[in-house]
Amino acid sequence: MEHTEQATSEPSENTPGTLATSAEIPVTVTKKAADMVRITKEQEGIDPSYGLRIAVRGGGCSGFEYALDFEEEVRDTDLVYEQEGLKVIVDPVSARYLAGTEIDYSLGMSGAGFKFNNPNAIGTCGCGSSFTV
Repeated sequence: MEHTEQATSEPSENTPGTLATSAEIPVTVTKKAADMVRITKEQEGIDPSYGLRIAVRGGGCSGFEYALDFEEEVRDTDLVYEQEGLKVIVDPVSARYLAGTEIDYSLGMSGAGFKFNNPNAIGTCGCGSSFTV
């Protein structure tokens, strides 16, 4: 996948969290995925200042599941960075499971949705939203 925009960390006086350096960024978001996030945010009437929280939670058929949420609140321990024009928020525990993950958006005959390409996953479920490490 080709990425046209590098991840950046723009300091902000009002943003808690740790601004991630390029080497610390656990998840990359493709342009197609970022565009779909923006479209979803607009269609749902979500405030443009909200960021995209990417997380891993216990559950799912394989033990862990991915979570994408729009969130205004940034915790002091969160990694925060901008990628493809999106403010991305990742908590430190999720960052360990997501290191090197790419999120893309797929549109095909079997449906549409966000696809997580996680090099740490040793097994996945047919639903595509849960994994084993």
